[in-house]
Amino acid sequence: MTRGRWLIAGLILVVLFLQTRLWVGEGSLAQVNGLQVRVEQERAENGVREQRNRVLRAEIIELKTGRESIEEKARSEFGLIKEGETFFLLVDENKARRQ
Repeated sequence: MTRGRWLIAGLILVVLFLQTRLWVGEGSLAQVNGLQVRVEQERAENGVREQRNRVLRAEIIELKTGRESIEEKARSEFGLIKEGETFFLLVDENKARRQ
């Protein structure tokens, strides 16, 4: 073979190697596309979590500063009543019969 043919064969091998790297393996277009999709999914999840965190922060501030919210939680979750209040329990007869 002449020197020119060796050069052309070498260049063809380099191009094939680079094309293989472009389409398959680490750093390929497919991998980059998959990572971009994953980044978008993570951003969406982070947005949901940030909104939830804002709600929780507001609730924490309210619990630290507002006595009314503490009383509300005590009433709804623990069934507590204030001194001097009268507790009334309303029973749904239809519901009681089904149980």
